[in-house]
Amino acid sequence: MKQLAGALAVAVLGGLWAQPGAARCADHVPQPKPQNTARDIVGQDLDTIVERGFITFAAYEDFAPWSYEAGGRIQGADIDLGRMIAAELGVEARFTLVAAGETLDADLRNWVWKGPIVGGSVTNVMLHVPYDSEFACRVEQVVFTGQYHVEEVAIAYRRAAYPEEPPMPAYFRFDSVAVENDSIADFYLSAFPAGQLSGNIRRYPSVAAAMAGLAQGETKAAMGPLAQLEAGLTAQTAVHVPPLPGFAAGRWTAGVAVHFSYRPLAYAVEDAIAAGLQDGRIAAIFATHGLSHRPPELR
Repeated sequence: MKQLAGALAVAVLGGLWAQPGAARCADHVPQPKPQNTARDIVGQDLDTIVERGFITFAAYEDFAPWSYEAGGRIQGADIDLGRMIAAELGVEARFTLVAAGETLDADLRNWVWKGPIVGGSVTNVMLHVPYDSEFACRVEQVVFTGQYHVEEVAIAYRRAAYPEEPPMPAYFRFDSVAVENDSIADFYLSAFPAGQLSGNIRRYPSVAAAMAGLAQGETKAAMGPLAQLEAGLTAQTAVHVPPLPGFAAGRWTAGVAVHFSYRPLAYAVEDAIAAGLQDGRIAAIFATHGLSHRPPELR
């Protein structure tokens, strides 16, 4: 999970430190468009997918509540989203749970447009890809589409520790807070002015572990992406989305990624997600998993 936290953090934060007023990707030099090779072209186009009767998805492993395996079954909100997309196309959904690489670029290279060096192959669609316009124009081998949820950094807390009002980041000058190591929340709290919070940050290998620590009373609060905090709530804990001073990357949009060569597939997946947003199926998926759904704004 540490690698996934770092990869997502880099993707979310990477494009947000550009100079104010700078044109989007103004300094970007177009990349060479790689030609398809034998192993990455088979079964990628929409007609072939429909004809053979199944579509393949890459989803992150051990990434509850989004995608994970439990009891021998792959499950999670992203997995249900993939099944919804497949049903809209009239095909079966097949999933590959993948480990996060050091960067999102590496994940996209391995599972969308080139394939890993050893073992496995590209998939038709990668789920839960954070969207940033600067990053998107620099990775030209990928179509970033189908945005379906706005993620936010939030704070979970023990009700007994904060009976009157939920905690703000400044509270952690005195109170302990759990974070996933090398995550966005970790970066933010560590950079709090003059390192005022550093002595009270407790780092865990995953958000789930941080929430378990909170439930066991090891800390008074935990900070991380809202959905992952919601997945670990108990009767003794609650969560809220506070103001986060100086945190431009406190929210981001999750979508999907498709190889740039297969535009009809990208359009079909985007249409399926748009239909699910419009008729409430995606909101229902989130509700089933006990998550708050925040649909993206129309662009």
